[in-house]
Amino acid sequence: MIPFLDLKTQYLSIKPEIDEAVLKVLESTQYALGSEVFAFEEEFARYQSAEHGIAVNTGTSALHLALLAAGIGPGDEVITVPFTFIATVAAIAYTGATPVFVDIDPASYTMDVTQIEAAITERTKAIMPVHLYGQPADMDPIVEIAQRHGLVVIEDAAQAHRTEYKGRRVGSIGDIGCFSFYPGKNLGAYGEGGMAVTNNPEYARTMRMLRDWGQEKRYHHLLKGYNYRMDGIQGAILRVKLRYLDQWTEARRSHAAHYDRLLASLDIKTPIAMPYSYHVYHVYAIRSSERDRLKTALHKQNIQTGIHYPVPVHLQPAYADLGYQSGDFPHTEQVSTETLSLPMYPELTFTQVNTISEQVRNILNTLKAA
Repeated sequence: MIPFLDLKTQYLSIKPEIDEAVLKVLESTQYALGSEVFAFEEEFARYQSAEHGIAVNTGTSALHLALLAAGIGPGDEVITVPFTFIATVAAIAYTGATPVFVDIDPASYTMDVTQIEAAITERTKAIMPVHLYGQPADMDPIVEIAQRHGLVVIEDAAQAHRTEYKGRRVGSIGDIGCFSFYPGKNLGAYGEGGMAVTNNPEYARTMRMLRDWGQEKRYHHLLKGYNYRMDGIQGAILRVKLRYLDQWTEARRSHAAHYDRLLASLDIKTPIAMPYSYHVYHVYAIRSSERDRLKTALHKQNIQTGIHYPVPVHLQPAYADLGYQSGDFPHTEQVSTETLSLPMYPELTFTQVNTISEQVRNILNTLKAA
């Protein structure tokens, strides 16, 4: 079996450091926030070229607090994309604001910047681009439009640790950037975790209060806050793993390049790294009109795959109240029926990439001949 993700192999490769870090927290008894979390905030913010990091319990919480810090609330609108994990839209809904969708660019799978201005109304307060699959959205036009209309830019960077746009680390290009440390992410915790980064000290101060019951001083609550604190153990684990992220990212990029070479002649679309992009390949998503049959056949060959994402948010029953219909976002809808994510993680071997690619070739040839 070639797994879609192999977290155990990664853990074993750094086990002594992880175990030591966890035991250190257990001995310190700093289980919620604490020195390891605060150190990780500084280190990760610096890694993403931001001045402030606010560690929280999930990436969704980071998005929620970013929106609240920016003053987003009931009656406001936030422009984003329907081709994303549902947390992007859920965080907007948590504030009482309304998500407004624009379609994706069919090459990058990120926000089509040419559609943004037509979606802006007098109620629009923010733009939330999603850096999908490890590829950045086209940030310069987004920031320019936002500045011209007085809007906040909140980057959903949940899949974009180490991603760069024109040489700049994402998360620090807009007003606030939000990251997830869900276990399967390029930088993943051993549980849940998230972080917001910003260069705005007032946003940072507000988010720090909101994550900890709205208090800046213990038992003195300035805001109606939440229990969104990061666990000390996760902070310690993430500090260890951050030291390996450059190495792991280069391994992902090497695997992607190898996939690209082996799959180039097939009747599929491999990922396109845009000219402005340092792509970190959170997932390696190919496109095929035979997606479902290809997925089934690969599973029979003991190769696990994933689909990110089979149903766009605007067609999810949970968000039917937004009033969108099938056909509203044609690029999103077509991509959602064709994408298939192949195994992608640093510990993947070239032999495994060869095997996966050979099976993709054989299956597609068989389907073509049928």
